[in-house]
Amino acid sequence: MQAAFSADETPAWKNTAGRRPRVMLLGSGDRPNVLAGAAEIRPLVSANCELVHEDFHYRPELALPPADFAVVLGGDGSILRAAKLMGSNQLPIMGINMGKLGFLAWHSPQDVAERLPNVAQGNCRVVEHLMFHCSLVRKGAVLERHLGLNEAVIASGFPFTLLNVHLYVDGELATTYSCDGLIISTPVGSTAHSLSAGGPILRSTLAGFVICPISPHTLTVRPVVDTAERIYEMEVLQPNEGTSLVVDGRVIGPLLPGDRVRVERADSTFKLIASQEHSYYHTLQDKLGWAGNIYRK
Repeated sequence: MQAAFSADETPAWKNTAGRRPRVMLLGSGDRPNVLAGAAEIRPLVSANCELVHEDFHYRPELALPPADFAVVLGGDGSILRAAKLMGSNQLPIMGINMGKLGFLAWHSPQDVAERLPNVAQGNCRVVEHLMFHCSLVRKGAVLERHLGLNEAVIASGFPFTLLNVHLYVDGELATTYSCDGLIISTPVGSTAHSLSAGGPILRSTLAGFVICPISPHTLTVRPVVDTAERIYEMEVLQPNEGTSLVVDGRVIGPLLPGDRVRVERADSTFKLIASQEHSYYHTLQDKLGWAGNIYRK
Protein backbone atom coordinates (compact mmCIF):
# COMPACT_ATOMS: atom_id res chain seq x y z
CA MET A 1 0.00 0.00 0.00
CA GLN A 2 1.33 3.45 -0.87
CA ALA A 3 1.98 5.66 2.15
CA ALA A 4 -0.25 8.66 2.65
CA PHE A 5 1.38 12.02 3.20
CA SER A 6 -0.02 15.07 4.94
CA ALA A 7 -0.18 18.47 3.27
CA ASP A 8 3.23 19.48 4.62
CA GLU A 9 5.00 16.25 3.64
CA THR A 10 6.22 14.92 0.32
CA PRO A 11 7.22 11.40 -0.70
CA ALA A 12 10.94 10.76 -0.52
CA TRP A 13 13.00 9.62 -3.52
CA LYS A 14 12.47 6.08 -4.72
CA ASN A 15 15.32 3.91 -5.93
CA THR A 16 13.53 3.00 -9.17
CA ALA A 17 16.58 3.45 -11.39
CA GLY A 18 18.41 0.56 -9.74
CA ARG A 19 21.08 2.80 -8.24
CA ARG A 20 21.96 3.78 -4.72
CA PRO A 21 21.01 7.34 -3.68
CA ARG A 22 23.70 9.98 -4.04
CA VAL A 23 24.54 11.62 -0.70
CA MET A 24 26.55 14.58 0.54
CA LEU A 25 28.16 14.54 3.99
CA LEU A 26 28.32 18.02 5.56
CA GLY A 27 29.10 19.51 8.96
CA SER A 28 30.90 22.19 10.93
CA GLY A 29 34.36 20.72 11.32
CA ASP A 30 35.27 23.25 13.99
CA ARG A 31 32.52 21.96 16.30
CA PRO A 32 33.27 19.29 18.94
CA ASN A 33 32.79 15.67 17.88
CA VAL A 34 31.76 16.46 14.28
CA LEU A 35 34.86 15.12 12.53
CA ALA A 36 34.98 12.10 14.82
CA GLY A 37 31.28 11.48 14.21
CA ALA A 38 31.81 11.73 10.46
CA ALA A 39 34.57 9.14 10.63
CA GLU A 40 32.20 6.78 12.45
CA ILE A 41 29.23 7.06 10.10
CA ARG A 42 31.17 7.35 6.81
CA PRO A 43 31.40 3.53 6.37
CA LEU A 44 27.65 3.25 7.02
CA VAL A 45 26.89 5.99 4.48
CA SER A 46 29.14 4.36 1.88
CA ALA A 47 27.53 0.96 2.48
CA ASN A 48 24.02 2.27 1.76
CA CYS A 49 24.60 5.24 -0.56
CA GLU A 50 26.95 6.69 -3.13
CA LEU A 51 28.95 9.33 -1.24
CA VAL A 52 29.47 12.08 -3.83
CA HIS A 53 30.67 15.03 -1.74
CA GLU A 54 32.07 15.96 1.69
CA ASP A 55 32.55 19.44 3.12
CA PHE A 56 33.26 20.25 6.78
CA HIS A 57 34.06 23.92 6.21
CA TYR A 58 31.01 24.99 4.12
CA ARG A 59 33.14 26.27 1.25
CA PRO A 60 30.88 28.05 -1.27
CA GLU A 61 33.59 27.90 -3.95
CA LEU A 62 33.14 24.12 -4.21
CA ALA A 63 30.53 23.20 -6.81
CA LEU A 64 27.95 20.83 -5.38
CA PRO A 65 27.39 17.67 -7.44
CA PRO A 66 23.92 16.25 -8.12
CA ALA A 67 22.67 14.44 -5.04
CA ASP A 68 19.47 13.01 -3.57
CA PHE A 69 19.93 14.11 0.04
CA ALA A 70 22.49 15.38 2.53
CA VAL A 71 23.57 14.09 5.92
CA VAL A 72 24.49 17.05 8.15
CA LEU A 73 26.38 16.53 11.41
CA GLY A 74 26.14 19.16 14.12
CA GLY A 75 23.34 21.27 15.56
CA ASP A 76 20.81 23.70 14.15
CA GLY A 77 23.57 26.16 13.21
CA SER A 78 25.19 23.51 11.02
CA ILE A 79 21.88 22.87 9.29
CA LEU A 80 21.37 26.60 8.67
CA ARG A 81 24.81 26.78 7.09
CA ALA A 82 24.06 23.75 4.94
CA ALA A 83 20.80 25.30 3.73
CA LYS A 84 22.65 28.51 2.83
CA LEU A 85 25.31 26.51 0.97
CA MET A 86 22.67 24.75 -1.13
CA GLY A 87 21.05 28.01 -2.21
CA SER A 88 18.09 27.59 -4.54
CA ASN A 89 18.81 23.86 -4.97
CA GLN A 90 17.64 22.64 -1.58
CA LEU A 91 18.16 18.94 -0.90
CA PRO A 92 16.44 16.95 1.85
CA ILE A 93 18.60 17.04 4.98
CA MET A 94 19.05 14.28 7.52
CA GLY A 95 20.31 16.15 10.57
CA ILE A 96 22.49 14.23 13.05
CA ASN A 97 22.51 16.05 16.38
CA MET A 98 26.06 16.38 17.70
CA GLY A 99 25.23 19.28 20.01
CA LYS A 100 22.79 20.09 22.81
CA LEU A 101 19.48 21.44 21.45
CA GLY A 102 19.15 20.14 17.90
CA PHE A 103 15.63 21.39 17.19
CA LEU A 104 16.14 20.67 13.47
CA ALA A 105 18.68 17.86 13.92
CA TRP A 106 16.14 15.18 14.83
CA HIS A 107 18.39 12.12 14.58
CA SER A 108 20.89 11.07 17.22
CA PRO A 109 24.25 9.44 16.41
CA GLN A 110 23.05 6.27 18.14
CA ASP A 111 20.08 5.98 15.75
CA VAL A 112 21.96 6.38 12.46
CA ALA A 113 22.76 2.69 11.98
CA GLU A 114 19.06 1.83 12.26
CA ARG A 115 17.58 4.74 10.31
CA LEU A 116 20.00 5.45 7.48
CA PRO A 117 19.27 2.21 5.55
CA ASN A 118 15.55 3.10 5.56
CA VAL A 119 16.29 6.67 4.47
CA ALA A 120 18.51 5.37 1.66
CA GLN A 121 15.58 3.29 0.39
CA GLY A 122 13.24 6.28 0.51
CA ASN A 123 11.29 4.93 3.48
CA CYS A 124 11.08 8.26 5.30
CA ARG A 125 9.12 11.48 5.48
CA VAL A 126 10.41 14.71 3.93
CA VAL A 127 8.80 17.78 5.49
CA GLU A 128 9.00 21.12 3.66
CA HIS A 129 9.39 24.49 5.38
CA LEU A 130 9.12 28.13 4.36
CA MET A 131 12.27 30.02 3.36
CA PHE A 132 12.61 33.72 2.56
CA HIS A 133 14.64 36.18 0.53
CA CYS A 134 16.01 39.18 2.40
CA SER A 135 17.09 42.18 0.31
CA LEU A 136 18.96 45.26 1.45
CA VAL A 137 17.59 48.16 -0.60
CA ARG A 138 19.42 51.50 -0.73
CA LYS A 139 18.08 54.43 -2.74
CA GLY A 140 15.80 52.09 -4.64
CA ALA A 141 18.56 49.65 -5.66
CA VAL A 142 19.01 46.16 -4.25
CA LEU A 143 22.55 45.96 -2.84
CA GLU A 144 22.40 42.44 -1.44
CA ARG A 145 19.98 39.52 -1.50
CA HIS A 146 20.19 36.56 0.86
CA LEU A 147 18.27 33.31 1.23
CA GLY A 148 17.21 32.67 4.83
CA LEU A 149 15.50 30.02 6.90
CA ASN A 150 15.13 31.45 10.43
CA GLU A 151 14.85 35.23 10.56
CA ALA A 152 15.89 38.68 9.39
CA VAL A 153 16.71 41.10 12.21
CA ILE A 154 17.39 44.81 12.46
CA ALA A 155 19.60 45.06 15.56
CA SER A 156 20.03 48.41 17.29
CA GLY A 157 23.79 48.27 17.91
CA PHE A 158 26.04 50.79 19.63
CA PRO A 159 25.23 53.13 21.38
CA PHE A 160 22.13 50.97 22.02
CA THR A 161 19.50 53.70 22.05
CA LEU A 162 15.92 53.02 20.97
CA LEU A 163 15.21 52.74 17.26
CA ASN A 164 12.11 53.89 15.42
CA VAL A 165 11.52 51.12 12.88
CA HIS A 166 8.86 51.59 10.21
CA LEU A 167 7.12 48.42 9.07
CA TYR A 168 5.61 48.37 5.57
CA VAL A 169 3.36 45.56 4.35
CA ASP A 170 2.89 45.43 0.58
CA GLY A 171 4.14 49.01 0.41
CA GLU A 172 1.69 50.35 3.03
CA LEU A 173 2.98 51.72 6.33
CA ALA A 174 1.59 49.35 8.95
CA THR A 175 3.13 50.82 12.11
CA THR A 176 6.27 52.29 13.66
CA TYR A 177 7.99 50.42 16.47
CA SER A 178 10.07 52.11 19.17
CA CYS A 179 12.29 49.23 20.18
CA ASP A 180 15.77 47.73 20.37
CA GLY A 181 15.26 46.00 17.06
CA LEU A 182 12.74 44.16 14.93
CA ILE A 183 12.59 40.47 13.94
CA ILE A 184 10.76 38.96 10.98
CA SER A 185 10.91 35.19 11.34
CA THR A 186 9.61 32.09 9.64
CA PRO A 187 7.77 29.38 11.59
CA VAL A 188 11.08 27.48 11.83
CA GLY A 189 12.66 30.65 13.25
CA SER A 190 9.79 31.15 15.70
CA THR A 191 11.59 28.86 18.15
CA ALA A 192 14.87 30.79 17.85
CA HIS A 193 15.55 34.54 18.35
CA SER A 194 11.88 35.45 18.03
CA LEU A 195 10.92 33.12 20.87
CA SER A 196 13.53 34.63 23.19
CA ALA A 197 12.11 38.07 22.39
CA GLY A 198 8.61 36.99 23.45
CA GLY A 199 7.24 35.85 20.09
CA PRO A 200 4.79 32.96 19.61
CA ILE A 201 5.64 29.42 18.55
CA LEU A 202 4.30 28.57 15.10
CA ARG A 203 3.97 25.07 13.71
CA SER A 204 7.07 24.80 11.56
CA THR A 205 5.18 23.96 8.35
CA LEU A 206 2.86 26.97 8.37
CA ALA A 207 3.15 29.54 5.57
CA GLY A 208 3.45 32.74 7.59
CA PHE A 209 5.82 35.24 9.17
CA VAL A 210 6.14 36.48 12.75
CA ILE A 211 6.87 40.19 13.22
CA CYS A 212 8.34 40.55 16.70
CA PRO A 213 9.82 43.74 18.20
CA ILE A 214 12.76 43.45 20.59
CA SER A 215 12.06 45.19 23.92
CA PRO A 216 9.33 47.55 22.60
CA HIS A 217 8.91 50.75 24.59
CA THR A 218 5.09 50.60 24.48
CA LEU A 219 3.28 47.94 26.52
CA THR A 220 0.48 47.58 23.96
CA VAL A 221 2.86 46.39 21.23
CA ARG A 222 2.63 42.64 20.66
CA PRO A 223 4.05 40.25 18.06
CA VAL A 224 2.00 39.82 14.88
CA VAL A 225 1.57 36.76 12.65
CA ASP A 226 0.70 37.31 9.00
CA THR A 227 0.66 35.36 5.76
CA ALA A 228 3.81 34.62 3.79
CA GLU A 229 2.14 35.95 0.64
CA ARG A 230 2.87 39.57 1.64
CA ILE A 231 6.05 41.60 1.14
CA TYR A 232 7.46 43.05 4.37
CA GLU A 233 9.86 45.98 4.58
CA MET A 234 11.65 47.47 7.59
CA GLU A 235 13.10 50.98 7.52
CA VAL A 236 15.13 52.96 10.08
CA LEU A 237 15.43 56.66 9.27
CA GLN A 238 17.86 57.36 12.11
CA PRO A 239 19.93 54.22 12.80
CA ASN A 240 22.53 54.04 15.52
CA GLU A 241 26.19 53.87 14.61
CA GLY A 242 26.14 50.10 15.05
CA THR A 243 22.67 49.34 13.66
CA SER A 244 22.95 46.34 11.37
CA LEU A 245 21.06 43.72 9.41
CA VAL A 246 21.39 40.13 10.62
CA VAL A 247 20.11 37.10 8.67
CA ASP A 248 20.08 33.69 10.35
CA GLY A 249 22.64 34.86 12.89
CA ARG A 250 25.05 36.29 10.29
CA VAL A 251 25.74 40.03 10.29
CA ILE A 252 25.14 41.21 6.73
CA GLY A 253 26.27 44.78 7.29
CA PRO A 254 25.46 48.21 8.74
CA LEU A 255 22.31 50.12 7.87
CA LEU A 256 22.33 53.72 6.66
CA PRO A 257 19.48 56.24 7.06
CA GLY A 258 16.65 55.36 4.67
CA ASP A 259 17.81 51.80 3.93
CA ARG A 260 15.00 49.29 3.58
CA VAL A 261 15.16 45.61 4.47
CA ARG A 262 12.73 43.63 2.33
CA VAL A 263 11.55 40.15 3.35
CA GLU A 264 9.50 37.98 1.01
CA ARG A 265 8.73 34.34 0.48
CA ALA A 266 11.33 32.36 -1.48
CA ASP A 267 10.45 29.83 -4.15
CA SER A 268 12.85 27.35 -2.52
CA THR A 269 11.71 25.36 0.50
CA PHE A 270 13.80 23.84 3.26
CA LYS A 271 13.41 20.05 3.25
CA LEU A 272 13.94 18.05 6.43
CA ILE A 273 14.01 14.28 6.71
CA ALA A 274 11.79 13.72 9.70
CA SER A 275 12.18 11.25 12.51
CA GLN A 276 9.34 8.74 12.52
CA GLU A 277 9.12 8.91 16.31
CA HIS A 278 8.89 12.68 16.72
CA SER A 279 5.61 14.52 16.28
CA TYR A 280 5.53 18.32 16.38
CA TYR A 281 4.46 18.53 20.02
CA HIS A 282 6.83 15.77 21.05
CA THR A 283 9.63 17.88 19.56
CA LEU A 284 8.53 20.91 21.60
CA GLN A 285 8.51 18.85 24.77
CA ASP A 286 11.78 17.10 24.05
CA LYS A 287 13.84 19.99 22.67
CA LEU A 288 12.40 23.01 24.49
CA GLY A 289 11.42 21.36 27.76
CA TRP A 290 7.84 22.49 27.11
CA ALA A 291 5.38 21.13 29.65
CA GLY A 292 2.12 22.48 30.98
CA ASN A 293 2.25 20.87 34.43
CA ILE A 294 4.71 22.30 36.97
CA TYR A 295 4.04 19.41 39.33
CA ARG A 296 6.31 16.47 38.60
CA LYS A 297 5.83 13.05 40.14
